[in-house]
Amino acid sequence: MKIGDAIRRIERSARLDPVAAFARSLIRRVPPGRAADTLHGVDLGHPMHPLLVQVPIGAWMSATVLDLFPGTRRPALGLIDLGVAAALPAMAAGALDFAEQHPRQQRVGMVHAVSAKCGVLLYAASAVARHRGRQGWGKALGFAGMGMVGVAGMLGAHIAYSLNGGVSHTEQDRDLLPEGWHDLGPLDDFAEDTPVRRVVGGVPVVVVRSDQDVRVLTEACSHLGGPLSDGTVAEGCITCPWHGSTFRMADGSVVHGPATSPQTVLETLVVDGVVSVRRPDHGSAPHHGTEIPHPRAAETMPTGPTGLA
Repeated sequence: MKIGDAIRRIERSARLDPVAAFARSLIRRVPPGRAADTLHGVDLGHPMHPLLVQVPIGAWMSATVLDLFPGTRRPALGLIDLGVAAALPAMAAGALDFAEQHPRQQRVGMVHAVSAKCGVLLYAASAVARHRGRQGWGKALGFAGMGMVGVAGMLGAHIAYSLNGGVSHTEQDRDLLPEGWHDLGPLDDFAEDTPVRRVVGGVPVVVVRSDQDVRVLTEACSHLGGPLSDGTVAEGCITCPWHGSTFRMADGSVVHGPATSPQTVLETLVVDGVVSVRRPDHGSAPHHGTEIPHPRAAETMPTGPTGLA
């Protein structure tokens, strides 16, 4: 049986759901705010957890190599101590991400978290043994810890790549948006500050009107693809109904996580009372070297994300 098949069995194991639900309820007691957004990776633009784990993994891998050579006890011990300390914020960031994921991701995430914590405990025990002068036990515990960390890393990669646990769920929509201007309907069809779903060339978008100003974003939330058209609008921002990610409608930037990637904002034009949109990178498409003008506004082009005529 392939390793991937074994991991997919974990994905389907509903027996893990009660444990995951309990862990999720505990983690969600952490209040939202600046600290949580930082651990999610909002400022970074992608999840923080994969970056933070590089420090403990790198330190422990280096210590493992040093253990193979004589006269390296002190530097190996220093690296193990560093790895144990650096693992704490990495685990905190991973826990926050875990609490806002889908059930299949959380099932694998539970096994990933248990493996990682076993690795940390083994390295902590290795550090204690080494500090007490029991180098043989220290090396043995370190090698065992490296094995558990390797299992955890493999499971984490499966969550990130196979289950899309850390990727943007809106970037592909930006590339699938068709060229040129596309009508979404009369301006009067869009109620004030009410998200409305429309489709542009097969790509769902969300339309929000505030007086005469119209904002249009890709609808799938970048976090896990939640429907922004079912979200709430307040103070120029739209909030996903699934996990509470909040985006500024003017530029699609993330205001609050767990999302870390921005939403794509379409260029908008209102001509003769009809709302039209086009992809934001209309001028850089490989198959068209010239601008495609609006069919009803040959001399009226937008300035910024929204243009009114």
